Amino acid sequence: MGIWRAGRWRRNGSALLLALWALVPACLVARDLTQVKIESGQVRGQLDGRIYAYKGIPYGADTAQTRFRAPLPALPWQGVRAALGYGPRCPQSSPDGRSTGSEDCLTLNLWTPGLDSGHQRPVLVYLHGGGYQQGGVDEALYDGRALSQRGDVVVVTLHHRLNGFGYLYLAELGDARYADSGNAGMLDLILALRWVRTNIAAFGGDPQQVTLFGQSGGGAKIATLMAMPAARGLFQRAWTMSGQQITGRTRAHGTQTAHQVLARLGLGVGNLDALERLSTAQLQAAMQGGIWTPVVDGGALPRDPFAPTAPEQSREIPMVLGNTLDETTSLIGPADPSTFALNWSQLPGKLTQHIAPFMGELAPDRIVAQYRRWYPKASASSVFFAASTAARSWKGMVIESERRAAQGAPTWNYYLHWRSPLDGGRWGAPHTLDIPLVFDNIHASPYTAAAPRQAQAVAERMTAALLAFARHGDPNAQGLPDWPRYSLRDRAAMVFASRPRLARDPRGRERRLFAPAPYLQPGT
Repeated sequence: MGIWRAGRWRRNGSALLLALWALVPACLVARDLTQVKIESGQVRGQLDGRIYAYKGIPYGADTAQTRFRAPLPALPWQGVRAALGYGPRCPQSSPDGRSTGSEDCLTLNLWTPGLDSGHQRPVLVYLHGGGYQQGGVDEALYDGRALSQRGDVVVVTLHHRLNGFGYLYLAELGDARYADSGNAGMLDLILALRWVRTNIAAFGGDPQQVTLFGQSGGGAKIATLMAMPAARGLFQRAWTMSGQQITGRTRAHGTQTAHQVLARLGLGVGNLDALERLSTAQLQAAMQGGIWTPVVDGGALPRDPFAPTAPEQSREIPMVLGNTLDETTSLIGPADPSTFALNWSQLPGKLTQHIAPFMGELAPDRIVAQYRRWYPKASASSVFFAASTAARSWKGMVIESERRAAQGAPTWNYYLHWRSPLDGGRWGAPHTLDIPLVFDNIHASPYTAAAPRQAQAVAERMTAALLAFARHGDPNAQGLPDWPRYSLRDRAAMVFASRPRLARDPRGRERRLFAPAPYLQPGT
């Protein structure tokens, strides 16, 4: 009988202990392993393999309470906050025109190999693309786990205000509360960088070794931050991919846009307080179709980011600037598929249709004639994408690089020439191709997933360069040819292809063709 009872205890008691142990990871083990105290309270993440991941940590308060104004820091909380899922994107329109996102959107995500505050790892902060209009980081493409593990670094991604919520300029129409309204989205980024400076050591990061990297609109935001006094000292390096910002919007243009938005809402200039009471969807509808970029307001942004010269305040910041070979296949092609099947008679009209603001006084026929002379075997569509890429995407990189070189500022250029075989090679090396490569997330993009072995080889070299740059302020890394700084003497650039190579003044003929045309930013 005693033996039977002991056996029953072994069976039932063991089951009870197992059930109790199953509760431990949630209430004890996770807290012991991932719980971190930061300025606002305590957060709990999750251990993903060897990487600690935290998602949706608030760095700012709900912006519905500070619409069109500078953001406020996150409110403190009691207890332990679970940081296990991405926060919402900031308000924007979905592809079908619906308003999505939340004004309570100032959150960030981070990945780190360890929580030992004495380790002092380099920190990489990513700014997403989508211009200043849309976008987010809540998808696998921007997961920082692989990059963090590969480089023993802390990776941070974040959301911030976009479109009119971040850039509706009301300073000329309202009181002092709206002085920073034309750059509220940029001030969100500065608040996030201050959060990094204050809190990142608790996640094993070095607040004095912060690299900003960003693609498209993210690169443009980095260029703008380099001219904002409040951003001084918050980051030590800058890596931009297919994104530049030469000029900002004028106050006159910003005010004109504000008048249009108020008219759609049926509001007078003296009734700006009513903006606080409208729904997010009402505001989003009224702001549709606006041009949203930072405003040169004389305060938060006192000057154009890179005109007429590179900003003096960031002269000492090392900077890498890059572009892809075929930017416009994915920028223009999806909205106008006819560009993939052009004949020579259609080509001049298509250039005028899509890149007229970037051609200056250059006649489209002259552009076509030059490209046909340089590339006699190229098709009309190939010439369209090469010329539109050079004028629209690549030219801004050249301007920023040359103005920094004139300062003697440490600057490097790269071109991504590896072409994806997706859809029979239709896209070539398109806009966004460098994102899965530098994040080492090649399976998260169809461009790189189409040839994973080839893409992985390119990714290893690009991530090696990015990680060397984050650690030393110089992108030279093992497996790459010697990569000298960009200078007006030889305009050296690294070409990332199946085999990386150094080029001197790549596409120099195209640079000279488009150099006389003024670089135009919409709304200036």
